[in-house]
Amino acid sequence: MTQIAFIGLGNMGGPMAANLVKAGHKVTAFDFVQAALDTFVEAGGVAASSAIEAIKGAQVVVSMLPAGKHVAGLLLGDEHGNGGLLSNLAKGSLVIDSSTIDVETARRLGLAAKELGIDFVDAPVSGGTAGAKAGTLSFIVGGDQAAFKRAQPLLTDMGKNIFHAGDAGAGQIAKMCNNMLLSVLMAGTAEAIQMGVENGLDPKVLSDIMVKSSGRNWALEIYNPVPGVMDGTPASNSYQGGFMVDLMNKDLGLALTAAQASDSSVPMGQQAAKLFKAHGDAGHGGLDFSSIYQHYTNNKV
Repeated sequence: MTQIAFIGLGNMGGPMAANLVKAGHKVTAFDFVQAALDTFVEAGGVAASSAIEAIKGAQVVVSMLPAGKHVAGLLLGDEHGNGGLLSNLAKGSLVIDSSTIDVETARRLGLAAKELGIDFVDAPVSGGTAGAKAGTLSFIVGGDQAAFKRAQPLLTDMGKNIFHAGDAGAGQIAKMCNNMLLSVLMAGTAEAIQMGVENGLDPKVLSDIMVKSSGRNWALEIYNPVPGVMDGTPASNSYQGGFMVDLMNKDLGLALTAAQASDSSVPMGQQAAKLFKAHGDAGHGGLDFSSIYQHYTNNKV
């Protein structure tokens, strides 16, 4: 049993923390939303009144927060380095940040932790809320080999596929590449199906054809964007749940920033970013990202 502090009990963090409890660990958590803490306590966890209180006696800290500024504020504190969790953790502790953040912040946090004798890995996830609940997430980890080996058993308690991408920040780069490709696949799948529908095809029949043909991809096979074609998908639930358009736009912003820093050519990623931004700006940011299908039905692009 490991004593763990978990910071951030949102749609992803809550189920992840609950799975650590199920695995037999003692988990103390903090979140600003009381309802999230209440749900976690019902799952067998312990609630703390602050992040500092949550880490008392903890060997491991796991964070799942919205953006790099939140993670940096949590771990480093103010501009003078006061009040951050890193300065309050014992030497030899392990910090696992599963937030999706910018590469520069992830690397900065890795260096700061190392200077204090603390192991740090950035471990963003793929698999959505369903994967978080089922404990089948994929973790894409950046950090040195020793830190990765320490983190791996705990990540296995929350996920199914654990990848070591490289040093600190590498997890974020790999996640950005994956989500940029995902945005291109989803937008392209929605575009192709809508063209077929407008030419008289049944969307399910067309989807079945393409799944068995060279256009086969994850969006077609697992996450069809057309309502009624596939049971259990956000598309068949008014695009509720899943991975929000706003979050896809955040990830695409991070990917394009990284591409600019490396002078990488990403024309498909840039076009996907324009499409998802327009969809979000039209008031659909809270819907699942597969709702990009509506962008084709509502707009002639």
